[in-house]
Amino acid sequence: MPSRDFSLHGAVDLGARQAAAKKQQERQAQAGRPPQAGGAPGAAAGPAVVDVTDETFNAEVVERSQSVPVLVDFWAEWCGPCKQLGPILEKLAAEAAGRWILAKVDIEANPQLNAYMQQMGVRGIPFVAVVVAGQLLPFLNGAAPEPQVREAIEQLFDALRKEGILPEGPPPEAGPGGPGLPPQPEIDPVLLRAEQALESGDLDTAATAFQQYLDTHPQDPHARSGLALVELSRRVQGVDAARALQEAGERPADAQAQIRAADLDMMTGNVDGAFGRLVAAVRVTAGDDREAVRKHLLALFEVLPADDPRIGKARRSLQSALF
Repeated sequence: MPSRDFSLHGAVDLGARQAAAKKQQERQAQAGRPPQAGGAPGAAAGPAVVDVTDETFNAEVVERSQSVPVLVDFWAEWCGPCKQLGPILEKLAAEAAGRWILAKVDIEANPQLNAYMQQMGVRGIPFVAVVVAGQLLPFLNGAAPEPQVREAIEQLFDALRKEGILPEGPPPEAGPGGPGLPPQPEIDPVLLRAEQALESGDLDTAATAFQQYLDTHPQDPHARSGLALVELSRRVQGVDAARALQEAGERPADAQAQIRAADLDMMTGNVDGAFGRLVAAVRVTAGDDREAVRKHLLALFEVLPADDPRIGKARRSLQSALF
């Protein structure tokens, strides 16, 4: 899927970019940069329920999720169960008083988000996902009575706290850094411009800004991963996803088919699938094809932070496949 359809901040990079951004902020804080008074970009108080579109999803959901969890309700006017679940979610969102936000997506009016939902393997609505700190996770599929939905949401946030995605304890009151978060150190304006361009699908501007930052900070991991994301987005532009994945399934030893499919896997957040696909291709290819697959796998590693455990796992698998 092209970046304009669903930015990399909303797909492959939902969790990994946030981790890299935190490292960048920590490095800047250690360098003595002053705190940002307004909190994280995109963090804004607002209504408990928002309607989002293909064009506003990144700003209303992905950016907002950096400071407050967002539940995303995929629905349609013709869907009877959606009309049962929707009002329940809206009521609970109002009760939450800003501890989490409900974003509603009409799939009939927003074909790009509908396509993304289908790429995640979702075939029916209502479907609810949760986005926390930029990371999208499936949550509910189908309608349920209010007590069950309420309990499911409580269990969801308990699980997120146990996983370390949310802080332990009850959600604190909203502060200057957004609900439950302290103020964040400011991000370098060049990096901020690059991130904003990436989110809006302006790949040329993003590439230029990331490269500008790398010219003076050549080892910066956040900018390096940003540039890798730009290149990944460029590669998948115009690719027929369904056809590419079908071809990869039919031709496991076709290096280019596996490379295209791995890029699509990354775009939909299936990082393990992308890495596993290329490792499998290394096992069944030889010569230049094998080398092309190996190099592409290493290039995909650049998309994630260097300490991401999935990279270590894939490196070990690659070594086993090579030797």
